[in-house]
Amino acid sequence: MLQFLKASITLLLALGINFSAYAEDFAPYGTAKVDMTDYPVINTVFDVNYEDPKDLKALYGFIKNTKKPLKGEVVAVTHGPELRAFAKENYEHYQGEVQLMAELAEEGVEFRMCLNALRAAGYEAEDMHDFVTVVPAGFAEIARLQHEGYQLMTPLPYPVRNVRYAD
Repeated sequence: MLQFLKASITLLLALGINFSAYAEDFAPYGTAKVDMTDYPVINTVFDVNYEDPKDLKALYGFIKNTKKPLKGEVVAVTHGPELRAFAKENYEHYQGEVQLMAELAEEGVEFRMCLNALRAAGYEAEDMHDFVTVVPAGFAEIARLQHEGYQLMTPLPYPVRNVRYAD
């Protein structure tokens, strides 16, 4: 059905038919409102626990898109399998992701890593790049930051880029 709808719209456009006359048939609930709210300064803490270190590219987008309108401090607490991307020994393999995280760090984003997860993965603090700060426990760090007023962000690594054409 979706393929037929796309083909029909394409045909109407190709024939120069005014599509806007038919738009109401496809919008039984009207059109979305736009509210360009001016947000107050809000500090955020990102809970980062991704199975695939390559998903740090999605985190980059989430942080950039949150940091700009909120203008507050941003901390990313990493405590999952993605932490191996921050290990110096894996730089070649995860160079793209690490460069994006280093760029965020240069912009003021703090990266904190759970010591428990670090050790469970077989690493020590000295194995990580220097823009990472190792903290005693990831969840405790998130709780502490929330206690200080940081707002918790738990982004799943599902980017929306090109999702319109996913079907």
